[in-house]
Amino acid sequence: MKIWKELWEYVKMIIIVVIVVTLVNNVILINAKIPSESMEKTIMAGDRIFGFRLSYGINLDFFGHQYVKKYKDPERFDIIIFKYPDDESQLFIKRLIGLPGETVEIRDGKVYINGSEEPLDDSFVPETPLGDFGPYVVPEDHYFMLGDNRQNSRDSRYWKNTFVSFDQIVGKAIIRYFPSMKLLTKK
Repeated sequence: MKIWKELWEYVKMIIIVVIVVTLVNNVILINAKIPSESMEKTIMAGDRIFGFRLSYGINLDFFGHQYVKKYKDPERFDIIIFKYPDDESQLFIKRLIGLPGETVEIRDGKVYINGSEEPLDDSFVPETPLGDFGPYVVPEDHYFMLGDNRQNSRDSRYWKNTFVSFDQIVGKAIIRYFPSMKLLTKK
């Protein structure tokens, strides 16, 4: 009888650990490996990061039923993990550039918001981007996303579904833990 009691204690411990790990992985944190160069020099291909799923609210998908509750708006320059608008089975990571209701235009590689004469300060971009894009009018509850490595990023400029809706946001990238530790701040 004692062996069965000890065995049951181990089984209970394993069940509790599995439940806690599942909750942390599906409700609190995102553990991701960066597959491309689109966010270089901020995040390099092959880096491993943690994202925080609860940064802006709750966005859970239980057996095909989505529950979304926003309690904080994403902010410009946040690095966001989201479901790719053209194929929601894929997760993408990009920097938030355009907010709901804004007009985003890219002239000579520089980003201008709402017709401003001054471009956004994008000192995190590793090289001078090229090209003219837009203008894009960001719909309510949607966001315009760009990679930091603008010359090598497939982002809102190129997608069929140009904008990321709040419901598609999975979380905010917070820390790179491999190959070294680095906080992923706005700039």
